[in-house]
Amino acid sequence: MKKLISTGLPMIGSLSPRLAGRLAFELWRRPMARGQVRDSERTIHEAARVEVVDGVVSYAWGDGRRPVLLVHGWRSRASRYAGFVTRLLELGYSPVAYDAPGHGDSPGPIVSILGHQRIIRRLEERHGPFEGVIAHSLGVPFALYAVREGVAAKRLVMISGVADFGYLADAFCHELGLGPKVNKELRRRIERRYFDGDDQIWTRFSVATGDVDLLVIHNDEDDVVDPRQARVLLRAYGPRAHFLATSGLGHRRIMIDPEVITEAVAFLQDQSLQNSDVPERLDLGA
Repeated sequence: MKKLISTGLPMIGSLSPRLAGRLAFELWRRPMARGQVRDSERTIHEAARVEVVDGVVSYAWGDGRRPVLLVHGWRSRASRYAGFVTRLLELGYSPVAYDAPGHGDSPGPIVSILGHQRIIRRLEERHGPFEGVIAHSLGVPFALYAVREGVAAKRLVMISGVADFGYLADAFCHELGLGPKVNKELRRRIERRYFDGDDQIWTRFSVATGDVDLLVIHNDEDDVVDPRQARVLLRAYGPRAHFLATSGLGHRRIMIDPEVITEAVAFLQDQSLQNSDVPERLDLGA
């Protein structure tokens, strides 16, 4: 199916960018496949307390003290954090997560970054304030925007994350071989459908300067989110941002890597950025 789309859609785009933009938008807003609970995740998944919050399925573990919010990415689900949940529980944290609309066990349709902001706010009212937030992939801009708009969190760990909101449209079009005219049409439809025609969303929802301690984790072989997005995040947060480089894990295996899990949770525990365990900074001049 993907091969058929990547062959046919560029051809349509060469004839009618407007039609191709409409078709691209219909593909863009659909996860296509829901992530299923893996065997390795099932024990943790089934141990959660399950509630419906703001129309989505949410999960909570632990005794409620020291809550940490976990935000998954596109075509994913909360159970992908099973390794993180186990480690957080061992250290006395109470993980909280949700299946995004149209993902996992939550009904659709998908919602915009503003919809995720509302969901995260409701989870904060129910479980927070949060000791920290860990987000992956598309969950990164959702989490960062919610914090920027007032959700309380002491520390943030952003893994394989999107920092430039426009990257979502650019990467999608690049993957399907769609040119700038179709990209422009796609962006217009996103603006109209989800944001009342606001053409400033590409700046508004990109990562902005933050005043929370931030750990960025990315992989040099990430074929879903360009590793250069990590540099955008680090520049925005300046001296409050720290970087953990990984190699050979790609976009998905990074979520089950024991070292990544250990470093992420250790960062939430640290009381001082001068601690020797804090990962080295990325050379932004590179």
